[in-house]
Amino acid sequence: MRRLFSISHLTAGFIAVLVGYTSSAAIVFQAASAAGAGAELIGSWLWALGIGMFATSVGLSLWFKAPVLTAWSTPGAALLAVGLTGVPMSEAIGAFLFASALIVVCGVFGLFEAIMRHVPKSLAAALLAGVLARFGMALFTALGSELLLVGAMFAVYFAGRRWLPRYAVPLAFLVGLLLAAGGGMIHGEAVSLTLALPVWTTPTFSLTTLIGVGLPLFIVTMASQNVPGLAVLRANGYQTPASPLITWTGVTGLLLAPFGGFAFNLAAITAAICMSPAADPDPAQRYRAAIWAGVFYLFTGLFGATVAALFGALPAALIAAIAGLALLGTIGNSLGAALADEREREAALVTFLATASGMSLFGIGSAFWGLLLGIVVLKSAR
Repeated sequence: MRRLFSISHLTAGFIAVLVGYTSSAAIVFQAASAAGAGAELIGSWLWALGIGMFATSVGLSLWFKAPVLTAWSTPGAALLAVGLTGVPMSEAIGAFLFASALIVVCGVFGLFEAIMRHVPKSLAAALLAGVLARFGMALFTALGSELLLVGAMFAVYFAGRRWLPRYAVPLAFLVGLLLAAGGGMIHGEAVSLTLALPVWTTPTFSLTTLIGVGLPLFIVTMASQNVPGLAVLRANGYQTPASPLITWTGVTGLLLAPFGGFAFNLAAITAAICMSPAADPDPAQRYRAAIWAGVFYLFTGLFGATVAALFGALPAALIAAIAGLALLGTIGNSLGAALADEREREAALVTFLATASGMSLFGIGSAFWGLLLGIVVLKSAR
């Protein structure tokens, strides 16, 4: 019992959830809003995501006795925030089911590594950078409109990156909240402690939405989340088989997609917190930290309606700023990886620019065309 309720396990799990939630919940909120979701549906999305991360983190960690922490697809949410504008919610749900079904197929048939070999790492990184670019630019747009608020968050973030890198994003978020509250910018009159209720949306399927949203969602989730998530496990000495992990995250997506669970995957950054020596000196016991993280995700899911109301009460500049700051490192790393190989640089640049442009052809979004054009350029140069 003492091991189960170890303070180090509990603390590591809480910090992992705090970092994950404050880093990217704003992006999920934007994705749901892009699809036309109101407060009730946004609460359902957060309910589904919390329940899914609880079930997979706790279940897989207990089964494999390894710190398997799952997460929602942050790059996927960023893609949805761009790609779901004007898309009916039922078609969005159909795209979520399609992406999760592809993940299940990859897991069941062991296709994870085989498929990734056909998408060069440079192009996958360029695709991710292109999808996230608008969030980075929105940070500076917000800086122009709310100089004091966003400027202070900017300063705290970079100070934190130097002295407390693990807490840079939560600290910037905290400072933003304090300044917004002090300036009367938070309108929390409608916020109350309310349990979220799942809302079923019957899926419909549109070929253009499946190709323009579902397929890119699958690609960025696999390439930008599951690949580094598995790499973190391996780097910390855990040889957990990949196929069952991928399969169960996909199955969870299939079950929860109609309620807003758009994609589940292996966590990387937050999982590393649960795998650190600070969680437990004994690597064989660190899985308990991931279990606690799952428990905390359960609470964030159950009170998803309250979380949705809280974000609705926050100023838009604060949400744009925290999303941009949280993604700065990912954008930089993605651009670095995209342009590192000189032989693939031009193709990666085409993928990045086409994706970032927001172009749409035949009703299909820019992420798909960016990747396709990049592959064409790369193949033609060989």
